[in-house]
Amino acid sequence: MTLAGLATGNLVQAAESTTTGKDSDDVTYAFVTKPYLQNPAPDAMTVTWLTNKPSHSWIEFWLENDKQQRSQTINSGLVMANNTTHRIRLEGLKPGKAYSYKIYSREIKTFLPYKKEFGETLTSETYRFETSDPAKETVAMLILNDIHDRPQSFAHLERLNGNDPYEFVFLNGDMFDHQTDEKQLVDHLINPCSDVFAAHKPFFFVRGNHETRGPFSYQMNNYFENINNKPYFTFRRGPVFFIALDTGEDKEDNHEAYYGLAAFDPFREKQAIWLKEVLSSKEARKAEYRVVLMHIPPFHSGDWHGTTHCRKCFTPLFEKHKVDMVISGHTHKYGIHQPQADHSYPIIIGGGPQEGNRTLIKLRADKKQLMLNMIADNGKLVGEYSLKPRKL
Repeated sequence: MTLAGLATGNLVQAAESTTTGKDSDDVTYAFVTKPYLQNPAPDAMTVTWLTNKPSHSWIEFWLENDKQQRSQTINSGLVMANNTTHRIRLEGLKPGKAYSYKIYSREIKTFLPYKKEFGETLTSETYRFETSDPAKETVAMLILNDIHDRPQSFAHLERLNGNDPYEFVFLNGDMFDHQTDEKQLVDHLINPCSDVFAAHKPFFFVRGNHETRGPFSYQMNNYFENINNKPYFTFRRGPVFFIALDTGEDKEDNHEAYYGLAAFDPFREKQAIWLKEVLSSKEARKAEYRVVLMHIPPFHSGDWHGTTHCRKCFTPLFEKHKVDMVISGHTHKYGIHQPQADHSYPIIIGGGPQEGNRTLIKLRADKKQLMLNMIADNGKLVGEYSLKPRKL
């Protein structure tokens, strides 16, 4: 943490908010979203939220029975202000601890070189989150895929978990049909998730093929933050080494639908070079389980180009380094595909997006067993798979 308790965060682009349209005095200054948690680490957590007018924002956070600390985003000496998307990285946290926090945003009425005028300060309720603990020997998570602009699905599917504890949620692509504007992100993902879990539990989000489409697809990074600020990444939780891949579009790059603006083959090939390195790493080799999360499955998804190119790029590495499981979506046909001649690992495909075909995937693991359950949106268990740890 920087001096005076100020955490240095990532630069947030001060794009004009499309949530409320034209900024004017007759619009009541307000939070557009609750806070939502991203990029969790043992010693850090990113908190993001939106306001409907340009602001200067900060967070107060504290451990139980400890003094409050204050954090704001600083970039090259500039305290971030006059923006509507607020992203603050809390750093210097203690692993495996529960923190309480509040968000604050102060309206900026005038922002000139030598004159600043401020208006009302908004204050949130108190929220709470827990940092991850590298020493913890268990993990429990929820996986959602193929929501396709049906925001009511988040609450419905999360309720199927019952009261079982979980640490985070993984959104495995195609949360939307295509990217339209900020309001769509807010109404169809951010607020539905924050209302249910995201103000208290972080989520990871990797693109599906539909997140690559539409005029706002280029702005997604302003709202979501993954590990190392990359679209593909790894993370370790308990005994599981997770690999998250961005499988890109499902058609050839030269398809007429893309008008010459797609280059997903080299993007996947670049990921394959990276994947070879991470699967060869000591952290991956020493993990009891290695689980891949990717929207387009490499098999059981027809012969579209995205499937076959993922198969070409990634499956030789999956086989060589003996990954234990691949979890995907994309097909809208849920199923658990056993290891077979084409792939020596199980491929789990979640369903969606229509009512009656949606699924919640629950994964929990310890050093004795990894257990995956797939629950249909009527509450029935429609698939399960268990793994024993690899011999290290």
